[in-house]
Amino acid sequence: MSAGDRKRKLSARQTQETSGDCKMKSILTDALSDFLFEYETPRQVLVKSKRVGIVCRVIQLVVLAYIIGWVFIYEKGYQITDTAISSVFTKVKGVGFTQVDGKEQVWDMSDYVFPEQGDASFVVMTNYIVTLGQKQDKCPELQGKFTCKSDEDCKEGEYKRLMTGKCVQETETCEVFSWCPVEDDTKIPAPPRLMAAENFTLFIKNSITFPEFEVVRSNLVEGVDKNYINTCIYNQISDPLCPIFRLGDIVTMSGFSFAQIAPEGGAVGILVDWTCDLDWDVKHCKPVYSFHGLYATGKGPEDMQASMGYNFRKAKYYMDGNVEKRTLTKVFGIRIDILVRGLARKFDIIPTLTAIGSGVGIFGVATVVCDLVLLYILPKRDFYKNMKFKNTTIQEQAPVITDKESDEVATFPIVVR
Repeated sequence: MSAGDRKRKLSARQTQETSGDCKMKSILTDALSDFLFEYETPRQVLVKSKRVGIVCRVIQLVVLAYIIGWVFIYEKGYQITDTAISSVFTKVKGVGFTQVDGKEQVWDMSDYVFPEQGDASFVVMTNYIVTLGQKQDKCPELQGKFTCKSDEDCKEGEYKRLMTGKCVQETETCEVFSWCPVEDDTKIPAPPRLMAAENFTLFIKNSITFPEFEVVRSNLVEGVDKNYINTCIYNQISDPLCPIFRLGDIVTMSGFSFAQIAPEGGAVGILVDWTCDLDWDVKHCKPVYSFHGLYATGKGPEDMQASMGYNFRKAKYYMDGNVEKRTLTKVFGIRIDILVRGLARKFDIIPTLTAIGSGVGIFGVATVVCDLVLLYILPKRDFYKNMKFKNTTIQEQAPVITDKESDEVATFPIVVR
């Protein structure tokens, strides 16, 4: 090969490489231009069919009703929420009078409320059994418990109270080492000794704050002033905002009968509900009280339990000479638990846009269902498939469309967009 031929061949190769580089640059430039300056829209087929149209509109109406009715109105999806931080202060007032075994006694809140600090959970005594002058000693067990005929029947160190191993013949019960005399709680006083508790009153002072919205409220809302508190008693209809509650009314509204619950005690829950829509004036944010029985009522066989009521024991110790003694009281009472539930809502643009966006997305369900009906259920489903999906093959040259082909139109009432 001559030198001239080699030069011509090398020049042709360089020309091809340069042409290839220019072609690659042109392809990249065209692709970037198409991406930035062109907009693609999906192909649409307009089907004139009453059945499919009705199905589509019904589904869209259901979706619209769900978005408006459930998401926005019921669930308030356009608002953000915040829970409350709360504190509760209570005070019980009332005076009771008892006369037991010829002994008269006056009871005030320091005697019948446990504990005395005014907590959100406390007990109001309605009945009691007192055992006076107990001291640690040896004494016979109550008649009917741990009966014996001889010392062999009393095993030393057994049972709830420590047996000494001796049988007391006078009572036919085992001797025990305990606080003597032994408490006799087999007979619960009836009627209840502190039935006057039905007319005791409970004052509830509750404060809450919603830190997210910087809102602080008290159950002493607008209109609940000192003069009103001094005269009102809570009533669900006439005085729903009064913070003074009659104990008998609390028990009744919780589903119990005071005369039934007082002998052995029980438990009642008071729920203070703060559900506030802060899109309105804050003065509309007010508490709602509800009352719930937390123990079985014992009215029917299904309510009977192994241990009905509520009770506990408290002892008052003192010295008699050099001997330590105590007065033991078994207290039956109504346990009251005050619970506070707070939830505030307020408009915010983020959840609103989120709810709208999800709703728009759900509208696509109508399209999916109608496409399934068109493509797989209706008799002319093959025709719809041909109109919806355009099948093609890759060709090296652009197909030539004749005038005859361009003039063809569909005879079925369908429009392609």
